[in-house]
Amino acid sequence: MKVGNVKLVCFSPTGTTKAVLKSIARGIDHPNQELIDITRPEEREHSLITGRNELLVIAVPVYMGRVPSVLTDWLNSIRADNTPTVCVVVYGNRAFDDALLELKDNLEKCSCKLIAGAAFIGEHSFSSADLPSSVGRPDADDLQLAESFGRKIREIVISTSSVSSIQDLELPGNFPYGGTKLLWHLDFIAVNDNCKQCGICAERCPVGAIDSQNSSIINIDKCTLCCACIKKCPQKARSIKAGPIKDAAIRCTNFIERKDVELFF
Repeated sequence: MKVGNVKLVCFSPTGTTKAVLKSIARGIDHPNQELIDITRPEEREHSLITGRNELLVIAVPVYMGRVPSVLTDWLNSIRADNTPTVCVVVYGNRAFDDALLELKDNLEKCSCKLIAGAAFIGEHSFSSADLPSSVGRPDADDLQLAESFGRKIREIVISTSSVSSIQDLELPGNFPYGGTKLLWHLDFIAVNDNCKQCGICAERCPVGAIDSQNSSIINIDKCTLCCACIKKCPQKARSIKAGPIKDAAIRCTNFIERKDVELFF
């Protein structure tokens, strides 16, 4: 099966999913690769169009056991034509639940043909110096596995005679999906006096929930709880307040056993 170019798509507020995707891309090692980062709201204003002579790799984080709800409309707008596709999820060391299956189902509804899937581990969004959870992941071993996964994808593409010969890919998960698409709408971010109103938090927010003129003003109805604003603040001026999110962060520290990357072909 000949692939003219590779489209690599990621939603990655804290950068872990993007790091995994870039390593997969190195393994695929195709001369014509396009990275499409849909983290920023304006990048999700355009639908993805992809054909059967392309390879599509989509990587997203897992939120509460599901594909992030902010991506639902964008995923449903994809226009594919039996495009060979790889789906990847990145989760915070607890479990990816039904998110990988949900991503597969979304892509197949858009005429994508799944050839592989994977679940990688990234540092949990709620992780902090005080409450660490899967810190430093994806690490060097994870990224090496991602590159190896990319090489395997390349081998599958080369050895597949045509799109019509692609067999159904079985992925773990249940339908109806567990987890929840309903995020907590909470005022959970504390901003201290170190804040210099540099605007980086507003720039990094994947849903435009932070006021660009006053970063302490947060639209909690838009907020996805990704904590990118906390992790990316150069002044360490933002943190999680005491309350339900802090309690969830404490629970995340219980999952200390190292989870392994899971690959599916």
